[in-house]
Amino acid sequence: MMIRYPRDMHGYGQTPPRVNWPGGAHVAVQFVLNYEEGGENNILHGDAASEAFLVDVLGAAPWPGQRHANVESMYEYGARAGFWRLHRLFTEAGLPVTVYGVATALMRAPAQLAAMQEAGWEIASHGLKWVQHKDMSPEEESAQIAEAVRLHTIATGSRPLGWYTGRSSLNTIDLVADHGGFAYISDTYDDDLPYWKRINGRPQLIIPYSLSTNDMRFVTGPGFDTGEEYFQFLKDSFDCLYAEGQAGSPKMMSLGLHCRLVGQPGRFQGLRKFVDYLKGFDKVWVPTRLEIARHWTKEHPYIAPETVPSQLDRDEFVARYGSIFEHSAWIAERAWEGELAPANDTAIGLHFALRCQFRMASQQERLGVLRAHPDLAGKLAAAKRLTADSTAEQASAGLDALTDAERERFTTLNTAYVEKFGFPFIIAVRDHSKAGILQAFETRVNNGAEEEFATACAQVERIALLRLKALLA
Repeated sequence: MMIRYPRDMHGYGQTPPRVNWPGGAHVAVQFVLNYEEGGENNILHGDAASEAFLVDVLGAAPWPGQRHANVESMYEYGARAGFWRLHRLFTEAGLPVTVYGVATALMRAPAQLAAMQEAGWEIASHGLKWVQHKDMSPEEESAQIAEAVRLHTIATGSRPLGWYTGRSSLNTIDLVADHGGFAYISDTYDDDLPYWKRINGRPQLIIPYSLSTNDMRFVTGPGFDTGEEYFQFLKDSFDCLYAEGQAGSPKMMSLGLHCRLVGQPGRFQGLRKFVDYLKGFDKVWVPTRLEIARHWTKEHPYIAPETVPSQLDRDEFVARYGSIFEHSAWIAERAWEGELAPANDTAIGLHFALRCQFRMASQQERLGVLRAHPDLAGKLAAAKRLTADSTAEQASAGLDALTDAERERFTTLNTAYVEKFGFPFIIAVRDHSKAGILQAFETRVNNGAEEEFATACAQVERIALLRLKALLA
């Protein structure tokens, strides 16, 4: 029975795309204002209990069937005062903002919504209500997504093109993608760059968000105690990303803000200091998330991979990779039945999966793999009966064009080696010249049996990796 691990622990790996932000920017800094006030849990909104999340009430807990006057008042501060403080900062600085707008909150904020639109801010969807989704059925969550889009369209005049639930479920991203029409989804925290994800056969752009630079850490622990701590963390994050961009690997920095949190005066000063600090750099792009989505879609369009090993059925997987270990398709069969994941869809990742099966095999099974390899420049080569891989490998080192003296030397060494160890001499010929192969041959024939068995197995693994690198990225 096959096991498929759904999490992608690889991403871009060591080779992120060559990002070309507009103006040659070293980093894209993106400000998000979460507008949730009026969309939080409240029995006035038909919810079962009061809100208790992201407020300045230490140890707050939901009160079933009751309103919480203090918590409500703190959310009201965000709408009444915090929003306008942040609005002044960004409009005076001329910096674009993406609003994550909870649909029911926007419906209760006509003045704030008008100010957002007058400023030209992007208004993405933050769901129907600012509530927890982890226990919702897919049907209920899907219905709420549709209703959020409907209300958002009524409130703003156009449907949202970006989405972030925040208090999401394991189904959220798939359900939002299935609803369709979104230029990006941001319910992940797994990268410093956008990426494409194939969901139910269709590509969806994901623009990851961040909670490390989020002002929610003012009310969660460990977090920021002062605006100065907040500024220093933002500055350090920016400096790291800017330096990486200077070195040729531009990234993205997302700042998540809340009207009721960083909108408080003492915290706000830390944000203001960071905005002022940002102005001292030329190679910075400050876009909306929609601008990032459009840039990425144009510059890094989705390209379907030729093959995704972890998604192949058994027959095709074995047909493609059964010969990676010479005449030993059982290794590929066992790998397919084991745990495969997106991390195994590269040459290194798939090699790891196959190599693990080889290493877990019995010594007799591994000996069988060694014996399945042909002699170097031996009778099978002369009779042109090698596999295509072995033929190309031996030819790469010139073993198909030996002098009579070289052929005689290989024959003598092959005979002595097999008589001593019981399997042919194996070496990753693509790593060596003809002279180097002969030198290794003459050295290794003098090894002890245990040492040479281990060396031969390591060379079998190396040959498999080289073969996979010829097939996969």
